[in-house]
Amino acid sequence: MQNPPDLRPDLARARISESRRDGQPTIGMVSLGCPKALVDSERILTRLRAEGYGISADYAGADAVIVNTCGFLDSAKAESLEAIGEALTENGRVIVTGCLGAEPDYITGVHPRVLAVTGPHQYEQVLDAVHGAVPPSPDPFVDLLPASGVSLTPRHYSYLKISEGCNHACKFCIIPDMRGKLASRPARAVLREAEKLVEAGVRELLVISQDTSAYGTDWKDRDDKFPIVPLARDLGELGAWVRLHYVYPYPHVRELIPLMAEGKVLPYLDIPFQHAHTDVLRRMARPAAAARTLDEIAAWRADCPDIVLRSTFIVGYPGETEEEFRTLLDWLDEAQLDRVGCFQYEDVKGARSNALPDHVAPEVKQERWDRFMEKAQEISEAKLAAKVGTRMEVIVDLVEEDAATCRTKADAPEIDGNLFIDAGHEALSPGDIVTVEVDEAGEYDLWGRLVP
Repeated sequence: MQNPPDLRPDLARARISESRRDGQPTIGMVSLGCPKALVDSERILTRLRAEGYGISADYAGADAVIVNTCGFLDSAKAESLEAIGEALTENGRVIVTGCLGAEPDYITGVHPRVLAVTGPHQYEQVLDAVHGAVPPSPDPFVDLLPASGVSLTPRHYSYLKISEGCNHACKFCIIPDMRGKLASRPARAVLREAEKLVEAGVRELLVISQDTSAYGTDWKDRDDKFPIVPLARDLGELGAWVRLHYVYPYPHVRELIPLMAEGKVLPYLDIPFQHAHTDVLRRMARPAAAARTLDEIAAWRADCPDIVLRSTFIVGYPGETEEEFRTLLDWLDEAQLDRVGCFQYEDVKGARSNALPDHVAPEVKQERWDRFMEKAQEISEAKLAAKVGTRMEVIVDLVEEDAATCRTKADAPEIDGNLFIDAGHEALSPGDIVTVEVDEAGEYDLWGRLVP
């Protein structure tokens, strides 16, 4: 769950170019955790910018620093505490928010000097804490709400959060405890935000939530049984790439596949399967229907042959036997997923899985992780090798002297692979969508040349 450097505003190439006027209070931001937390950071900064605060890209230029934390795994908690400590050392005036903020005593026990601690998506409380630490001093002739909100991602793609919370009760997860039950945003609000993003130059919308396929099912009086389907259809009319993340494999996901086959939505599904053995899934308190999942995958591929499937898995879950793990490897062999991530299980404070018997030894978890990733790498390498000689559209993320770094429709930013163009790329710009012919493949990345 650690944040890649390019998604940490304090480490990345910040997109904040405004100059500070005399007397303007200025806030810095460190955003940790998942893309959903990044969206929260963008919303907080947008609200502050509308109130006349300047946004600083470094510690030295800030009157105070907000650290948006992650609290999902112990390793993520450690990163959050380290970031808070760094902000205290470099700036001294720190406000903490985010998932780890649900445990204020845990934070203040390590860092008693923080100015305030608020929980996840508590925007008003964060603003109150900022007002108390750094009172606003707006100039009505200068400080105007920008046409679009503050963005912490490159200009050509943006995360679009469609809901908060989750109604599942997976034993290894405490997200519902931290972020509450499913609460879907109104479709009108989502679409308006998406329209504004596209108008501002965004070429790719990354749809995120804790459970995207459940979007809208918390509405009692709804016109559609599964509102994610009409929402995806409407988003597909905006002219940008639309990529769906965190899609739970409900049967109605099959209704999204025709939109992918028609080119309305990218043929890409990010589905957290977590495991494949029935008994492990039951111990996780997840649907135990791995065989039917293979049938669903076959149906998706029949309706949209170009579909790309990404997933994440947990190895070393309490009670996992060697036989259960081999079932997972066999399932992966049959499923032939395109993009795969894997975590070694670790206890999370407050998770029900901590109390399960027969925890797996660390060295066994590591050995199984190595075997899993070796299998996933073999599959990825074979699938990418099959793309050599084909033509495809790619979106340009970064242009440097030696190459342009791009992504295919099969690649989400930061988590999947890249396609590199190392000749004739000088005229390209980030956000360009161009056609390439693939001429080389590696384990996770591709290389190609521009097609006139």
